[in-house]
Amino acid sequence: MTKTLTAGTVKIGGDNQLVLIAGPCVIENEVETLKTARKLQEIAQRVGVGLVFKASYDKANRTSVTSYRGPGLDAGLQILNTVKQETGLPILSDVHDLSQVASAAKVLDIIQIPAFLSRQTDLLVAVGETGCIVNIKKGQFQAPWDVENAVGKVLSTGNERIMLTERGSCFGYNNLVSDMRSLVIMRDLGYPIVFDATHSVQLPGGAGTSSAGQREFVAPLSRAAVATGIDALFWEVHENPEQALCDGPNSLSLDSVEPLLRQMLALDRIVRNS
Repeated sequence: MTKTLTAGTVKIGGDNQLVLIAGPCVIENEVETLKTARKLQEIAQRVGVGLVFKASYDKANRTSVTSYRGPGLDAGLQILNTVKQETGLPILSDVHDLSQVASAAKVLDIIQIPAFLSRQTDLLVAVGETGCIVNIKKGQFQAPWDVENAVGKVLSTGNERIMLTERGSCFGYNNLVSDMRSLVIMRDLGYPIVFDATHSVQLPGGAGTSSAGQREFVAPLSRAAVATGIDALFWEVHENPEQALCDGPNSLSLDSVEPLLRQMLALDRIVRNS
């Protein structure tokens, strides 16, 4: 059994049921971000699941210099704080350099280390020192057992509030593959395990100046991950993925979330009661 972490009123890990971490890839504007958060909250309340809202204020690792990155640190955190105040939902977002950490910690309940930065010692230590929950995304280039080194960097600060996320591993060029064994291996470290299903079906750089994706595989991969006994699912969600400014090809539509989530919770109950 993994450690139990509390983000707002949401309990993640331990013997608690599956949690959903969901929201748009990147903040496009305040109105749409708040609208999406409220719709996801309504869905979560209907199905009876803990929800953490996620969205990035800056996507610093986009394929092209012309790719949409978001509103930036100050404006983005202001929007996320509005979501937090108006919905009461715990908030997750990612930091990309040391200069962002202090400001992010004032708003976020969970600070995420992007997969590409999962070896960056100074960033891991700085985020650990905030006392916030730290969600470490396993790098696409890392073996699951290598994550223990990243965990050690956060633990060096005295912060044990750690989550670990699988988001696919590099498989040839412009492709990722999800090895479900990694969820089991990382779980043995004792921290809540998250499966990022939507990034796992991303095709990095697959559209030339942007990433492509295979949305049709989000559901089967989510089912497989839940069957291993994970603690949370991570889904990027957009009202109209075809019009999304970032990661539309691998994002779920809002309309698809509730039926798929009900299926995940049913499977989670089977696993936990077995």
